Amino acid sequence: MESFYTLQGEGFHQGKAAYFIRLAGCDVGCVWCDVKESWDKNLYPEQSIEQIVKDAKKNAGRLAVITGGEPTMYQLNNLTKLLHREGFLTNIETSGSHPLSGTWDWICLSPKKFKPPLPAILKKANELKIIIFNKSDFAWAAKYAGLVSPGCKLYLQPEWDKAAIVTPLIIDYIKENPKWELSLQIHKYINVP
Repeated sequence: MESFYTLQGEGFHQGKAAYFIRLAGCDVGCVWCDVKESWDKNLYPEQSIEQIVKDAKKNAGRLAVITGGEPTMYQLNNLTKLLHREGFLTNIETSGSHPLSGTWDWICLSPKKFKPPLPAILKKANELKIIIFNKSDFAWAAKYAGLVSPGCKLYLQPEWDKAAIVTPLIIDYIKENPKWELSLQIHKYINVP
């Protein structure tokens, strides 16, 4: 769908220079998705893996973030292989709703109620990011915190349009459950993609 060089705005790698590769196509359909235009893969022309990596190499940073849409809808072995060959670290942001392919230096799993993650990805996740839209999402978060590996970083992130309402709830929850950390979408505060 698009690619761009910016700062990672969320989670563990927040604030780092990153080249985002956003793949079009998503069958999860979160009502609060902030990139709904990514859902229909037929709206965007296909690009070769070589061109994607060539464009990425034009930038100084060597962190590539593959996101979507839902990137696990695609076979990503060749893309991650070429990115690694060119000196990139590879991160993926996924709901985990499809089988994982590719070789990853960091896996951010953000499970969605609309289409839960496949069990195979849970123990591979380096980061669990739960979007908090309402109070019931805390139980969802607790459920998945119990299913990921013990070393997985745990983040709660307010849904952007509900941030004023849910951020105080997240703060209270983290104070009671300090294994969790707060993730804010800083790219939206500093107005970068």
